[in-house]
Amino acid sequence: MRTVIFDLDGTLADTSGDLLAAANACFCHMGHGDVLTQAQDAGVALRGGRMMLTTGLNRVGAYSPELVDQFYPMLLEAYKSDIDTHTVMYPGAMEAVEVLKSRGVAVGICTNKPEALAQQLLVSLGVRDAFASLVGADTLPVRKPDPAPLLEAARRAGGDPAQTVLIGDSDTDRNTSANAGLPSILVTFGPSGEDMAALKPEGLLAGFADLPDLVDQVLAAHLAS
Repeated sequence: MRTVIFDLDGTLADTSGDLLAAANACFCHMGHGDVLTQAQDAGVALRGGRMMLTTGLNRVGAYSPELVDQFYPMLLEAYKSDIDTHTVMYPGAMEAVEVLKSRGVAVGICTNKPEALAQQLLVSLGVRDAFASLVGADTLPVRKPDPAPLLEAARRAGGDPAQTVLIGDSDTDRNTSANAGLPSILVTFGPSGEDMAALKPEGLLAGFADLPDLVDQVLAAHLAS
């Protein structure tokens, strides 16, 4: 069965506002105030908690690996307690998911967000049941860009890993699919969208209305190669 596996943050949903709020809660606890801003750091937020802490601490001249390790659990707790105040699904995302499923395509999620937080967010947004699988950063001993989580997400979705395309928004997603010998489609509507073409994915997506047909094209080309 053909399979589409989605990244979560920055691909299906804009989670940057709640992630930045959690990081700033840590910086405020340190006495630095709100270090990160939506306008400047939305792309940083979508690269994870440790990247936000690293970026903010460098900005205030206080970076150390030990401080990142110390405050990372606090960031996760802050995010868990306020996970969906600002988060929204990207327009047309769930409509595209339903079209794919109507065409007999298995769909799942592979994210570098911890699995429990991803589960909590998807349930809160009311979309968890639309996806046949969810593999997070800690589901397996490895995480993206290792190909194992992507392949496991495809298997858990009931699909064929060899007929899988990954939908993402970053070099991590591009490298994950390449490491698996599979195609990727990268979205251009996120904070780092202008950088996606340089990664040379098999497809670029400007809006979810185009996704089902683009998946057909990309997978047909992959299976013919």
